[in-house]
Amino acid sequence: MGSLGRCLARSLPRGQPGLSPPGPRCYGSAPAALQEKTLVVAKPDAVQRRLLGDIIQRFERRGFKLVAMKLLQVDRRLVDQHYEQLRLEPFYPALVTYMTSGPVVAMVWEGYNVVRCTRAMVGDSSAVGTIRGDLSVHITSDSVETAQREIGFWFQRDELVAWDSRDRDNIYGL
Repeated sequence: MGSLGRCLARSLPRGQPGLSPPGPRCYGSAPAALQEKTLVVAKPDAVQRRLLGDIIQRFERRGFKLVAMKLLQVDRRLVDQHYEQLRLEPFYPALVTYMTSGPVVAMVWEGYNVVRCTRAMVGDSSAVGTIRGDLSVHITSDSVETAQREIGFWFQRDELVAWDSRDRDNIYGL
């Protein structure tokens, strides 16, 4: 079973047939010391195709907690900041044009293993059951460190909302 299957297996209600629970725990809620945050950007094609509800629902089903979200028109400065490591690539001008072509929705999701599980949820364009495979959109950070840096580009610290998820006690028995 791939990492997406393990994340799905851990987040399905008990008694759900088809997937067994071994592998990393991808529950969204966890004690504060185990929390991670990741940036998810639904790019212009996802907004234009009205896929935001489906994308958000996939994260919520896994128990991840939305702590910030905004709709915005990205400018060249933010694209340059976010994609600094890609500036010398031949496709970069097309990427800038694409990212500034329409509104995006930037979100910060929090939870246990959220970075790794988001990578699995996004997957590649050929994997059925992933966001890319099902919806043909790309939306995620690649590591905890990158996510923290990128969140700072898109959100001010006071735009992140700290709140307690009521399901934390059920999942972790706290």
